[in-house]
Amino acid sequence: MTDIQQPAMRPADPRFSSGPCKKHPGWTFSTLSNALLGRSHRSAPGKARLLQATRETRAILGIPEDYRIGIVPASDTGAMEMALWSLLGARPVDVLAWESFGKGWASDITAQLKLDDVRLLEAPYGALPDLSAVRPDADVIFTWNGTTSGVRVPGANWISEVREGLSICDATSAAFAQDLDWPKLDVTTFSWQKVLGGEAAHGMIILSPRAVERLESYTPPWPLPKIFRLTKKGKLIEGIFTGATINTPSMMAVEDYLAALKWASRQGGLTGLVARADANLSMVSDWAAGSNWADFLCADPALRSNTSVCLKITDEAVCGLNDADQAAFAKALAKRLEVEGVALDIGAYRDAPPGLRIWCGGTVETDDVMALMPWLDWAFAHTKAELGL
Repeated sequence: MTDIQQPAMRPADPRFSSGPCKKHPGWTFSTLSNALLGRSHRSAPGKARLLQATRETRAILGIPEDYRIGIVPASDTGAMEMALWSLLGARPVDVLAWESFGKGWASDITAQLKLDDVRLLEAPYGALPDLSAVRPDADVIFTWNGTTSGVRVPGANWISEVREGLSICDATSAAFAQDLDWPKLDVTTFSWQKVLGGEAAHGMIILSPRAVERLESYTPPWPLPKIFRLTKKGKLIEGIFTGATINTPSMMAVEDYLAALKWASRQGGLTGLVARADANLSMVSDWAAGSNWADFLCADPALRSNTSVCLKITDEAVCGLNDADQAAFAKALAKRLEVEGVALDIGAYRDAPPGLRIWCGGTVETDDVMALMPWLDWAFAHTKAELGL
């Protein structure tokens, strides 16, 4: 058996899930006591709450005043599908895929929309595709931060300032943790349950004036279900962006999101949230630099996510196993941490290389990340010894 002793300190909160993510510090059920329950979301108070959510989102993220912000159903997936089905088909399309969600958007575009002029710019987990290959005359679809790979784009300088196509960005693991270059983004989506730890089922879609122009000048050749429609008689449905949602939102979830936004403001807004996530990433980086069995899945430090931090196993004995046994080892490692109550839901994504994925967004306390690191070594040593490796 291993000689590594069980660490004396435990994380105060073991929730490191990459979605839904940890609630913000200080959250309790009393946070929802003022939720507008039993009232119509179309009542004056209901619309005011929804409009408040978009206004405070704009303030914290620094979204330009001429960009529209809407609350839509079905989380980030719903927001992205709405954008793809409503906007694509007018121009060629470049899809960037280096993890599961980008590959999912590529599949929807080719298998469901069946567009012809589509290029898939792909890279394996841990890397980025060639961003310089994106065509300025094409619509480009990409994730800002790869939730399942821990790889993020290095800003948006690769997006042309004189582009003819639209840039459509899935920013669900980046918004509120990374600086988004709004002038380079025409459509941006995210969900409440990621960086701010809100409740699931609600997404946000943010449209630039260029995106609105496309919506009002182009009609896709396929039918659009009501839940995807952003225009009526060739004009943007402005109500969607002023508190009149397409379908019925949960006013309890709205209240929860408003509470998270207030907490974010108290942290110093976006600057404070980025700093919190960066501090968490730094804690993992310091540990990984001295580890003899693990490393970042992303080799380039400049591209590493500060939210969905993905680690791979580098130990020779484990890497010598076949693929199925490596995956089983990684699952056993994550399970041991869960059983000990020190880290919940940190197994790597099912399609990613075997390893761990630790959520380090701003709602996670740095002290908890620090306390977790020795437990990773303990759990690895015990899992390896148990399997006789």
